[in-house]
Amino acid sequence: MRAVLVLVVCLAAVAMARPEDDTTTTMRTWDIKKRQLVILKLLNHITEPLMYKDLEDLGKNFKIEENVDCFVKTDVVKTLVKMLKVGVLPRGEIFTLHVDRQLKEVVTMFHVLFYAKDFDTFIKTACWMRLHLNEGMFVYALTVAVRHREDCKGIILPPPYEIYPYFFVRGDVIQKAYLLKMKKGDVDLKLCDFYGIKKTDKDVFIIDENVYDKRVHLCDEDKLRYFTEDIDLNTYYYYFHVDYPFWMKDRLMDKMKTRRFELTVYMYQQILARYYLERLSNGLGKIKEFSWHKTIKKGYWPWMKLHNGVEIPARMNNYVIAHDYNRDVIRLCDEYEKIIREAIIKGFIEINGIRLELTKTEDMEVLGKLIYGKIDKLDVDRTVVDSYRYLLIVMKAALGLNTLHSDKYFVVPSILDQYQTALRDPVFYMLQKRIIDLVCLFKLRLPSYTKEDLYFPGVKVDNVNVDKLVTFFDDYLMDMTNAVALTPDEVKKTKSDMKILVRKRRLNHQPFKVTLDVLSDKAVDCVVRIFLGPKKDNMGRLIDINRNRLNFVELDTFLYKLTTGKNTIVRNSQDMHNLVRDRMMTRDLMKKVESITDIRDLLVKDLRNFHTGFPTRLLLPKGFVGGMDCMIYVIVSPLKLVDNIDINILDTNRKDIRRDFRSTVLLDKMPLGFPFDRRIIVEDFFTPNMKFIDVKIFHKKMTCDMKTRWNRWVLKNYNMGDWKSIDSDTYFVDTDLNIKVDRNADLIDI
Repeated sequence: MRAVLVLVVCLAAVAMARPEDDTTTTMRTWDIKKRQLVILKLLNHITEPLMYKDLEDLGKNFKIEENVDCFVKTDVVKTLVKMLKVGVLPRGEIFTLHVDRQLKEVVTMFHVLFYAKDFDTFIKTACWMRLHLNEGMFVYALTVAVRHREDCKGIILPPPYEIYPYFFVRGDVIQKAYLLKMKKGDVDLKLCDFYGIKKTDKDVFIIDENVYDKRVHLCDEDKLRYFTEDIDLNTYYYYFHVDYPFWMKDRLMDKMKTRRFELTVYMYQQILARYYLERLSNGLGKIKEFSWHKTIKKGYWPWMKLHNGVEIPARMNNYVIAHDYNRDVIRLCDEYEKIIREAIIKGFIEINGIRLELTKTEDMEVLGKLIYGKIDKLDVDRTVVDSYRYLLIVMKAALGLNTLHSDKYFVVPSILDQYQTALRDPVFYMLQKRIIDLVCLFKLRLPSYTKEDLYFPGVKVDNVNVDKLVTFFDDYLMDMTNAVALTPDEVKKTKSDMKILVRKRRLNHQPFKVTLDVLSDKAVDCVVRIFLGPKKDNMGRLIDINRNRLNFVELDTFLYKLTTGKNTIVRNSQDMHNLVRDRMMTRDLMKKVESITDIRDLLVKDLRNFHTGFPTRLLLPKGFVGGMDCMIYVIVSPLKLVDNIDINILDTNRKDIRRDFRSTVLLDKMPLGFPFDRRIIVEDFFTPNMKFIDVKIFHKKMTCDMKTRWNRWVLKNYNMGDWKSIDSDTYFVDTDLNIKVDRNADLIDI
């Protein structure tokens, strides 16, 4: 009897467990897949009308003013409806955050999406916005909403360079793409060779963006275009802004996104350090000082044309900043900087009726908010006038289109006014250096780290071994099909018949490993930090550690459990913390999402750090052919875990949670950039748990067929050499040419 009873109970348990398991898994997988596909469709061919009938019907049938109750905060919907009655930025015009009215409109759009009660309302609202509102505003509002809504966790957004290629591809390349489209791909082979166009066997067109074309160069700073115009570097910067928008209130932030302004300051400092390493690789010196009252000697010519035909303006050499129309803005910049500098020196600031201290380590968050954000008003006193604005925006306004006085609709944004393009301009780094100098002034108020602060009793870094560091240039094929308009037939089929890719030359490096031998007399949790920094300046002189400390780039930081005795830690360059490999093309992603059974498996394996990651290719600077002298610095510190944190969230193999971490160091109580963030007292600095080693970064020169084609076709005529027509359509050359496309995408269609 007992056996029968046990059997019945077991069968009942199995009957209950199995359907629930299967159903839950299936439903969850279907939900994620459906959500993912809808977002990808909404962001496809953004400059054209929505071509998916089901989504178009959703948008047409949704009346936002009649569905106010579907939102958590009804007032944001009412605000948007009021704006619509007055008039908002029309479709086809260029959107920039740096115009106050446009900023207010797009933030309202975000709030409406963010406060939708459920995903169903969220998607209906998004479809409605896609039909009626400005396409640039829509992309921005939807992108930020997807990254911050809980029910959108795990949704992958298309890379910004595929959504709107105009910010990432030169105007002459887009013009060639239109030429191809007009002729339906039927172009002369000789003309193709001259223009740098190749048609593959799979009817995919590849256009070279010729980086060797000297017409786009204004000065020696243009040597760095391969770095500043790198699409993955600019994507990293854009996604950082999306995750930590300067205008967003702290209460809307994910509870895990703590120390947001300290992280923002650190991100800018790290980009500056990485840029300086690239300058040294090209024989350039330190970043020039920026002054409002001197000319900017180095110009920048973007060669970029937007979808409405307007070109992003160039800034010529010896540009004079101060003019009658922007003197008041420059005065405002000076005043803001003076306010912040005086606050740092005094140790406090009173703003909007509150006193904020600036004397302790944790006050870095306040300083970051003063520089890159603004202090919130007091809720109790609505009459307080908010006169303090975002310092960085005001600075860009003085340099660019003067957004404080520009027309609210029809603007021509400068290269600095878009987060997708700002890193391209050399003056961006001069601005950031001026701002980081304020941070350095604050850090001088804090005491230097003592021997006790740096020392880890019982732990010694015994040896550090680094593989040979070699960089080179390779090719990347970027999908720019969204830059070209669809024909009526293509709209009906919801896809373009022509696939157009642009081939870019980009910096890459051979994979390398860093091997650490760490001795410990106990089992203990620790934080391992690995930095790369220059050893000599552009004149070949050794750099003093206190002048050099902010030039160190954080290669890797991770938590580790030391065991008693010798610990051998091997870190592969491709698996270091928060790096992203080549992003999957959106059309490949759509195919995979449609065919895969478990999308969560795809998230863990192929889409890791898709939004947050720094490009693994750019881990190392270019270096020299004979080797550039650099230093690797390793420090092992005790883990001081922040309160109320579950350490298991760092397990990237868990499929039940999708959590992005830009820095594991945020789980540690020590400041970001430790121990280089404060002035170093050399005699107290060196301890057994740290080690400096010398390394060289070698650059391997590769012959590029872009350059070969350019020389043999155009320059021979200029050099008055013998002219000979090209009879073959050979595109690639065989001389030491790297044509390997190393990416995680399926290239079957290419």
